[in-house]
Amino acid sequence: MPPPAGTGRRALVLGAALALAGCGARGLPDPGEAVAVPFPITMPPAAPLPAGGALAGTAPAPRPAFLPRLLPLGGLALSRQAIGFGGLSALHLEPDGRLTVLNDHGAWFTARLLLDGPRPVGLAELHTGRLHDGAGAPLDQHFVADSESLARLPDGGWLVGFERWHRIRAYRDLDAPGTYVEAPPGLARAPLNGGLESLAVLADGRWLALSESLAAATPGNVAAWIGRPRADGGVDWTRLDYRPAPPDYWPSDVAALPDGGALVLERRFGLGTGLRFRCRLAWIPPAALAAAGPGTVLEAETLLRLEPPLPADNFEGVSVARLGGRTVVALLSDDNESPFQRGVLLLFELVPGR
Repeated sequence: MPPPAGTGRRALVLGAALALAGCGARGLPDPGEAVAVPFPITMPPAAPLPAGGALAGTAPAPRPAFLPRLLPLGGLALSRQAIGFGGLSALHLEPDGRLTVLNDHGAWFTARLLLDGPRPVGLAELHTGRLHDGAGAPLDQHFVADSESLARLPDGGWLVGFERWHRIRAYRDLDAPGTYVEAPPGLARAPLNGGLESLAVLADGRWLALSESLAAATPGNVAAWIGRPRADGGVDWTRLDYRPAPPDYWPSDVAALPDGGALVLERRFGLGTGLRFRCRLAWIPPAALAAAGPGTVLEAETLLRLEPPLPADNFEGVSVARLGGRTVVALLSDDNESPFQRGVLLLFELVPGR
C-alpha cells in the first residue's frame, strides 16, 4: 500500500496524486490476457543517494570498494486482471524459480518464473488463495487482512507481518490456519499504516524486523528488532534502530542475503510535480548484523536508485535467491489497485564487490 500518509485531507491528497501520477503504467507493455509480459530494463546514471547516515545536503559518503553491484536482467509487467487482484505487497523467490506473492488484503499467488537464460520472459502455473485466521476462516476484512511482509522459515513454513492490527503470524502453508507469533515489544504503538512492512529470516536463523514509520528516540530513525526464536515457540526480541536515507525515506521491505547481510528497500512519496515515488535499494553488511545488539543503529549503503529509466513506482517487495548460478534480486511494485498503475517485477544479478 502507499507509504504513511496520515488521515483526512492529507490522505485524500495522496489518493488524488496516485490517480494523477500514472507512473507505473507509463512506457510499460500491456499484458493483455497474459499473467506477465517481459520488457528490458536500463540502469539509471550512477549518482548515489547519500549513505544512510549522511545528513541531507552533505556530500555522499564514500562508497567502499567491497560494495556489491547490481546488473539488470529484465522486468515483467504484471496483469491485475489475469492474476485476479493487485495491491501486491511482498514476495519470496525460491532457487527453483517459484514466486510467492502477497497482496495487502490477505490474498496470495504462486507462479513459476519463466526464463530465457537469465532474462525473465513470463510467469506460468499461477495459483491463488487467501490467508486464514487461527480458526481457518479466510481473512476478508482489511483491518485484519493487511498482509505486508513475508519471510520463509528454515522448516519451509512462512512468517507474515500485518499492519493496522500489528502482528506476526506463522503459516505451515499459506492456505493453512495462521498461528500466533510473539510480536516485537512496542510494535502495537506503530501508526496504522506504519508497521511491519519489512521482515526477514537471516542466514543464521535470526529474524530481522523493521517498522515502516514507528519513530525511534533519535530523530530520523525508526524502530527495528532482531528476534531469536526459542525452542518453546517464543521469540527473544532485541530492540534496535534503523536509519533510512534522509529525508523521509521509509523501509518497505527487507531480504536476507546468503552471506549474512541484508538488502533493504526504502521509498519516499512526494506530492510535487514530476516523479511521485522515489525508492532506493540499500545493503547492510554481514558484520553489522552479526554485531547487532541492544541500541544498535543499523545503516545501509545505497546500491540502486529506482528512478527513470527504471520504472519509478511504489516498490514494496524485495527477495533474493540463488538462481541458475547467479544471486538474483527480485523487486516488486504495488499498483495500489489503480487503473493508472501496473504491478512490476524487476530482476537483477547481485555481484559481490571487489
